[in-house]
Amino acid sequence: MSENNPLIQSNLGERSRASLELLYHISREIASTLDLPTVLRRVLLLAMRNIGANSGSIIVLDDSGTPVASAIIHENQIVERTPDELSITLKKGLAGWVMRQRQAVLIPDTSQDGRWIYRSDGTNEVSSSKSVVSVPVIAREQIAGVITLAHAQTNFFNLDHLELIQAIADQASIAVLNARLYGESQRQARVMTALAQSATAIAASLERDEVLQHILDQVSQALQVEAVSLALVDPKTNEIEFQASNSRKKQNVTGIRLKLRQGIAGWVASEGQGVIVQNVAADARFYAVVDQKTGFQTRAVACAPIRWQGEVIGVLEAINPHQGYFDPDALLVLAGIGSLAGSAIQHAQNFEDLGSAHQRYLDLFEDNINSMLISDQKGLILEANREAIRLSGYHSEMLSHLAIGQLHEIARDQLGQGFEALASGKTITYESVLHTQGGVEIPVEVRVHPIEVDGIPCIQWVFRNIQERKELEQMRDDLLSSIYHDLRSPLSNVISSMDVLSQMLSLEKGNPAIQSLFNIAVRSTERIQRLTNSLLDINRLEAGQPIVNLQPVEPQSLVRDALDAVSPIAKNKNQQIQTELIDALPQVMIDGDMIRRVLINLTENAVKFTPPQGKITIGAALEGEYVRMWVEDTGPGIPREKHQSIFDKYTRLHGKGGPAGFGLGLAYCRLAVEGHGGRIWIEDTAKTGSRFVFTLPANTERKEI
Repeated sequence: MSENNPLIQSNLGERSRASLELLYHISREIASTLDLPTVLRRVLLLAMRNIGANSGSIIVLDDSGTPVASAIIHENQIVERTPDELSITLKKGLAGWVMRQRQAVLIPDTSQDGRWIYRSDGTNEVSSSKSVVSVPVIAREQIAGVITLAHAQTNFFNLDHLELIQAIADQASIAVLNARLYGESQRQARVMTALAQSATAIAASLERDEVLQHILDQVSQALQVEAVSLALVDPKTNEIEFQASNSRKKQNVTGIRLKLRQGIAGWVASEGQGVIVQNVAADARFYAVVDQKTGFQTRAVACAPIRWQGEVIGVLEAINPHQGYFDPDALLVLAGIGSLAGSAIQHAQNFEDLGSAHQRYLDLFEDNINSMLISDQKGLILEANREAIRLSGYHSEMLSHLAIGQLHEIARDQLGQGFEALASGKTITYESVLHTQGGVEIPVEVRVHPIEVDGIPCIQWVFRNIQERKELEQMRDDLLSSIYHDLRSPLSNVISSMDVLSQMLSLEKGNPAIQSLFNIAVRSTERIQRLTNSLLDINRLEAGQPIVNLQPVEPQSLVRDALDAVSPIAKNKNQQIQTELIDALPQVMIDGDMIRRVLINLTENAVKFTPPQGKITIGAALEGEYVRMWVEDTGPGIPREKHQSIFDKYTRLHGKGGPAGFGLGLAYCRLAVEGHGGRIWIEDTAKTGSRFVFTLPANTERKEI
């Protein structure tokens, strides 16, 4: 009745209009720039202003959930946080909880909630109680960041505030993601620019000292650091000696020698591996004696090896970035300049460095054991190595007139129609078939990666011949099929004999021990029979043969059969099996034997991977035109990244240390369910374990009585 009150309706309308105006204002504010810090500050300030928060933060995450940027405001002051500090907040604090749960949260009083971290520096999450709202920023189904707002007064925020901030986050999510991606592309461009400028600068002189100075200048300019030093390895003494430094201290590191593995620079020279140390005081490798000799105070170091012909000939050190910490791409820049420096130092000629680097690339390209091709961004082939020419049967000139799609079937579902999936710079792998000039089709594994050739964006295609692997897989399939075909006849005889023996012995009132052994033998033969039938069904289903023996079956009977099959095993492990079935379930149109084996297989797996005293649940419910069935356990669970591949043939999650098996059971389940027009997948449970779910078409022709 109150909903029809004109005053309430008017207030609701006013609030709706105000919210729309706010979201429109936010869209205009953030649409005018792609600069990530600017976008974050604008979003944060607008959010704080509209709910009355006096402090807040927005943390931006990359695709792996690592913090890459932030905006933090505390009492009108902008607070800087290093990536390490942000990582701690995400690991232990409220923002991390929101990120992992992908769920907004309202905390009326932070003193009553353990998810809130209290800092002693007085800049962000101070020790006094407060009211807090925190929401996830989700763009394209990915968590792109977390917005957290606080007010010094407890119980200040309410659900309306939470709803408003979530709306702001939703409105700003794409802009934040685009700004982050733009920032990443700009960083990559800066890296490439820095390396290109370094190559040009180093080539400006043939004098060794000038070359070293140019190297230092380029590192300093690219990374914006307080000092840069360069040391070379003395192979006779197994030491490194600092040859150059641009430190303004009168007594710099030039001439100082360190043993290999002494100090961070010595460690990099010995290991041949670059490293970033954001806080040298906390790193055991840091050698403070050098600072004592020079009077310099080192706080953070990025160090990369200088290589020549695969050997480490020196190291480059960048010290104390002006912003207080190194960006993740700093090591990439340093390593790239280090590579240029190695050639320049050896030859004192940058043109030889560029020439030798290009020659090394050509050698890797031409002599690679895999077939390699370079295409433009439209897929037109530009170059092919010797192995690609040999495998395809085409001459180099003929290949240059072909499109990559004429050589093999492109996985457009992964790459996109115009190879859009490569825009992020990632490598995509899939299997296909190579069409040779002679008409022979060769199974290949294809690795696709975006590259630049002479500054022009291109695509690299690597084809690995997997014909032998495919033949071995086929031989394995044929062998298994043959084995199970040969097993069926004697197994049928065993089952028939067991039936006769059961009647002859009349064990109901006999020896319980003999009865138990006989039951074990019966269950084991039934399990072998299910396995052989499943293997034969896998071959038929993979060959595309339809399922023809469809009959209406009660889902309850499938559950009863599964319980009968696994209850003895579960009882031995003191496990509890329960069912969740609604009363009026329709029949399903299925091959009863096949789906019965699916449910038994899933239930056996649940029993197998659930520890003693664990719980297993078998359930079924109606969902539209399908019956939804599931098996849930309290085992160790399955990693999210394995939710798809676990249904592939010969895939075993727990490897050698887990229970024995061929990795065929779940492959059969998927083929059988999909063959019936259903779907099978894995869901995470609230605590531990997994839930295997599959759907089957309901028998819509069944008439109600």
